Amino acid sequence: MGLMDNMKAKLGPAKDKVSDLARQHGDKVQHGIDKAAKAVDERTKHKYSDKIQAGTGKAKEAMDRLAHKDGPGAAPPDPMTPTGPGDPMTPTRPEGPPPTS
Repeated sequence: MGLMDNMKAKLGPAKDKVSDLARQHGDKVQHGIDKAAKAVDERTKHKYSDKIQAGTGKAKEAMDRLAHKDGPGAAPPDPMTPTGPGDPMTPTRPEGPPPTS
């Protein structure tokens, strides 16, 4: 058994435990993420609101992945849906009629 196989065997139960905890307490964790983001945003006098909001979205997505909420069988998120106002990484739909070929 190689080193990687040994590590996977030891980390497997821990990953399952974290996933179970994320499923059970995901709403509490996401509430904590929102609360922390609000506190940081207020302390920085809203100077970094867009970056804080982007980081909050990524943290929530990571929690969803841990809880397997977007696992096999789940519909993938619409890449054209904004993650939040002011998010510079959010793609937007082009305005006007579609181009003709």
